[in-house]
Amino acid sequence: MAKQKHHRAKHLFFNRDESWLRFNVRVLEEAQDESNPLLERLKFLAITASNLDEFVEIRVAGVLQRIEDGFVEKNEDVDDGLTEQERLDRLIDQTHAFVHQQYSCWTRQIQPALEQEKICIRPWDELSNAEREFALDFYEREVDPLLTPITIDPSHPFPRVLNKALCMALLLKRKRDAAKKSILGIVTVPRSLPRFIKLPGSDGEFYFLPLHELIAARTELMYPGYQILAKAPFRITRNSNLYLQEEESQSLLETVREELHNRRKGAVVRLEVEAGSDEQIIEQLRTNFELERWQVFRTAAPINLSRIFELYNAINKPTLKFPHYEGRPHILPPNAKDIFAELREHDILLHHPFDHYDTVESFVQTINTDDRVISVKQTLYRTASDSPAFESFAEAAPNKDITVVIELMARFDEDSNIRWARHLEEAGVQVFHGIVGRKTHCKLALIVRRDEDGAIRRYAHLGTGNYNHITACFYTDVSLLTANPEITGAVQHVFNYLTAESEEETFDPLLVAPINMAAQIIELIDREARNSIAGKPARIIAKMNALLDAETIKALYRASQAGVQIDLIVRGMCALRPGIAGLSDNIRVRSIVGRFLEHSRIFWFANGGGAGEMYAGSADWMPRNLHSRCEVVFSVIDKEAFHYLKDELLGAYLRDNVKARLLQPDGEYTRAERTKPVFSAQQFLMQEKSTSGPERTKNQATTRSTGRKGSRTAKVSNSALKRPTRPKAAHRASAEIRSASSKRSAITAAKKRSHT
Repeated sequence: MAKQKHHRAKHLFFNRDESWLRFNVRVLEEAQDESNPLLERLKFLAITASNLDEFVEIRVAGVLQRIEDGFVEKNEDVDDGLTEQERLDRLIDQTHAFVHQQYSCWTRQIQPALEQEKICIRPWDELSNAEREFALDFYEREVDPLLTPITIDPSHPFPRVLNKALCMALLLKRKRDAAKKSILGIVTVPRSLPRFIKLPGSDGEFYFLPLHELIAARTELMYPGYQILAKAPFRITRNSNLYLQEEESQSLLETVREELHNRRKGAVVRLEVEAGSDEQIIEQLRTNFELERWQVFRTAAPINLSRIFELYNAINKPTLKFPHYEGRPHILPPNAKDIFAELREHDILLHHPFDHYDTVESFVQTINTDDRVISVKQTLYRTASDSPAFESFAEAAPNKDITVVIELMARFDEDSNIRWARHLEEAGVQVFHGIVGRKTHCKLALIVRRDEDGAIRRYAHLGTGNYNHITACFYTDVSLLTANPEITGAVQHVFNYLTAESEEETFDPLLVAPINMAAQIIELIDREARNSIAGKPARIIAKMNALLDAETIKALYRASQAGVQIDLIVRGMCALRPGIAGLSDNIRVRSIVGRFLEHSRIFWFANGGGAGEMYAGSADWMPRNLHSRCEVVFSVIDKEAFHYLKDELLGAYLRDNVKARLLQPDGEYTRAERTKPVFSAQQFLMQEKSTSGPERTKNQATTRSTGRKGSRTAKVSNSALKRPTRPKAAHRASAEIRSASSKRSAITAAKKRSHT
């Protein structure tokens, strides 16, 4: 009976929002890590600020919205059964503490280090006469024409301040009527201008003036007749969730366009204001935006650390950045005159950015370059504003059959996707928006070609990442190019589902959400549990961005209790609690945060022996991916592709002891112990020679026989795939949890220890 109580659902999961904040802490640790180049540390800090913006305008805003709507029901399957108010109370303290860590990193670590490299952000009152003259000339030419000073009085209501726009608030008093009360003035800092103005200086010196300081220095000219009593830069963050009534919408595209305008008008969730600002200004802003006191964040300068990313691009000091890296191009074998001939022989697996993304773009663009290509179908979730692939669709549309499924509700990319949808429709491309109520998140391209022998064949690209040549340079993703009839036929069935909502009895060898993916993933996990009980080999290695789905986590717990060894590589949020005796003591969770953003989703199951089964795809193990989106996970059948994913890729990530953090039973992360040899998975993959198909086979056969470079890869695989020893910290935490009088008291004690 006691064991049954130990497994009560409300204690099985970590809070997803707190788990996300811990992920952002891991990114911040990269900014604090002095082994990273200085400007890369600055970039990591900017990323944490951008991440936090989205967290506030989506997650925190969502909690506030549910509280306002009177949502009080507890969900025992997630977040330890917290109410919305309990969740908010915890997020308040943690978010304020995180912002304090961010600015401590900036003011105590990065900014002083920049100054040692002669990179300085100069306040207005410290500029030389020559620098002021330069700045004032810039102001007259570039800034002043864009400014609209506003006063707040009975005839001028408070302006509609844009989401995340930096503004100057001024406390004003009329000179000719000193008896009147002071009023507020607002000036919006133009978004179209750089936030930092580069000042003239000697070679190797980089001096910058914040744009808002230049504007503040000229406010007297904007408000003649007023005495300026105080100035305060501020920034607001609004609720940016889109609220769509899709069932009532005749046009999803028009609805999204309308809601994008509404996003700018969302309720204010956060006010950032420079620390030390006049209290009267702060109170007037807080009252106007109807904010609680906890929603005011008093920060050091500069407000909005995400904009310091501009400095990274403006400073030409290669020694302060990671060395330039260019992914390896795919080279056709001598016996293949084009990529289609090679695909008829074997699949091609690419691992971006270690393999160059040009191969994928070239594959899609054959619609223009190859007369034998008859048609193309492709999904689009996020793409670059200058995507060459989709320009090629527009050019080829008059002569070829082209179908594109565009997801209009890809958060923060709606504007770009609407423009592409309009552009492609005008060019004659058939544009669809997927299944109403479900985002189309799968990454698929299908080419139909009449080959040289007269036969019509299908060729497909299936990926884990978006069709975006920019993000492909710093997101790690997997691409599979194949002519396998089973896979390409299943891909066509998926497109039929997206355009006509026609459901096949089976999509084998694909798993398709929301139709069968959730159930099949749980079956794959349960099969490992049955194999373990039967004494057969049982093992799971899964790499993903987030793990939040309650039923999938419960299946992993069951497998752990059955003796299945489970290694999870989860970059971001993870609600699963590893290392709990009798529940999850056979599960280990690690997170890799490094130079590249880990984005690939790869899943391997031992399946009772032999090589096992390998899958990759677009879906994380989250409720929205498994139940509310159109997703595809594909089986990796090609032997060489299979072994690359298992032995080189997953093996490397499990061996990493440089960028890996290990999730502890109390929810905290500790760095992996740096035992020798020190090993970084991303560095290894950057250096390792990677080829496709026959060339890879030949190289691997040679290195296996000579024991040179191939033995290095084999060593990674063998050592990484052994059952890892749990860190001492995990053993201690498990012992403490076992000895606690109750599970709840143990969790409370562990969290108190982690805070001290």
